[in-house]
Amino acid sequence: LYFKQTYKIMRKSIVLLFLLTGLLLIILILAVLGFSFATIFILSIIGQGLLIFTVFAVLKENYQTDKTFKDFYEDFPINHS
Repeated sequence: LYFKQTYKIMRKSIVLLFLLTGLLLIILILAVLGFSFATIFILSIIGQGLLIFTVFAVLKENYQTDKTFKDFYEDFPINHS
């Protein structure tokens, strides 16, 4: 049950990150294809707003962990042999 709740909370952030990445790719493609400056500029402004909203959403999401800095990295523990 805990995993499902955590996944539901994280899903919003992941969707926002995918939207932001998709918008960045669209801007890149439009710039390479030579679309007008106004179109690319407006999409860039929208992207900056979406970036601020995404950072705010990720930082404010209700996520808790029992890990501390003493745990170091899970894939490279301090007490490795």
